[in-house]
Amino acid sequence: MIRTQRLAAGVCALLATLAAGLAFPAAARAGEPTGEATPKVDLVLDVSGSMRARDIDGGTRMAAAKQAFNEVLDATPEEVQLGIRTLGANYPGDDRKTGCKDTAQLYPVSTLDRTEAKTAVATLSPTGWTPIGPALLKAADDLGTDAGSKRIVLISDGEDTCAPLDPCEVARGIAAKGIGLTIDTLGLVPNTKLRKQLSCIAEATGGTYTSVEHTDELTDKVNQLVDRAADPVVTPVATEGAGQCTDAPALKSGLYTDREEFGQQRWYKVDVEPGQELRASVSVAADRSVQPDYGVLLRAVTVHGREIVRGEAAGNGRTDVLSTGLRYPKAESDDEDAPAETVCLQVTNSFSAASGVKTTPGLPVELTVDVVDGPSQADDVASFGLGRGWWLLGVVVLAGFLAGLVWGWVSRWRVAVWRTN
Repeated sequence: MIRTQRLAAGVCALLATLAAGLAFPAAARAGEPTGEATPKVDLVLDVSGSMRARDIDGGTRMAAAKQAFNEVLDATPEEVQLGIRTLGANYPGDDRKTGCKDTAQLYPVSTLDRTEAKTAVATLSPTGWTPIGPALLKAADDLGTDAGSKRIVLISDGEDTCAPLDPCEVARGIAAKGIGLTIDTLGLVPNTKLRKQLSCIAEATGGTYTSVEHTDELTDKVNQLVDRAADPVVTPVATEGAGQCTDAPALKSGLYTDREEFGQQRWYKVDVEPGQELRASVSVAADRSVQPDYGVLLRAVTVHGREIVRGEAAGNGRTDVLSTGLRYPKAESDDEDAPAETVCLQVTNSFSAASGVKTTPGLPVELTVDVVDGPSQADDVASFGLGRGWWLLGVVVLAGFLAGLVWGWVSRWRVAVWRTN
């Protein structure tokens, strides 16, 4: 029995080692950090009438927000350009059409004058409606499209009151522009509907949602988000995949973003010189409600349609992002003038929208491409062609065959011992 367990453990270890050889991290050098560009943050504050409620540390929500803003303004890094936008701060009436236009830039996104910004915040008084969607659109315009980190920090205590301009759809539209803008949201009330809406807004752009119930929590979280804007980041390059390889955009090493409809496939092209290795990975995010059981497939194909290698991943509703990757090493050539090989990358997803969920814009896709010098060490997995699957398949078949033989011999030996006894 002990010998059988050792054999099984050895086979499992062999297969685990082989499988681990196929796993590799996404290329870290793709893209260029934009930390040298000026980071920008737009704080978007809900100043609607409900901010009068006295349920945060014995004071009003508005008082907590003002105190947090003053402390954040004092701690904002010098290199960060910061602005403040309000929603629901100016119109106290009942006309919905007018109330849903009530968003204004309280302090422009610029080098911070702390005294001027604090003075502007001090004038705020809870007033009107909650036009979150229109405020997000204006805030995106405040930040512009320049390179560099761009963040919107939305602080609200209630749901948007200006439907059918759905804030989630607004956030998805902003993300679809590919301008590298992230929206983080903070909810001042532990309300399920508010949490759902603010989470949806944040997830659409890769941001975060946080529920805060105390002034110090609000201060700490906003400070963290403003500081994060100053960190070096890699800005993905917006691209648009084609419906077939012949029309696909040619990509170099880098980080790219795209949008893919439900069940759609997108094609891209990469040139690989002899002696180089293509490393590619893709992530597809479910930024809205989807049906459980879905998958993502990344294939490397020749221009003639022959599959070279593939990577795939599946989910069951517990993850919002699916990622997979592949490697393709192209062998050295004796011909110094040998041309590069055009490799077609196909990204396919099997997500399906839940009932009543809009399917446009498509799901966010992030594609990393890295073309590096091919492996030179004999123990590199790719140098054996395992990335193509054939060696792995052969080893698995051989291991299974040997395991079957040994298991059969052990079983016969155990039966013989039982009969003897």
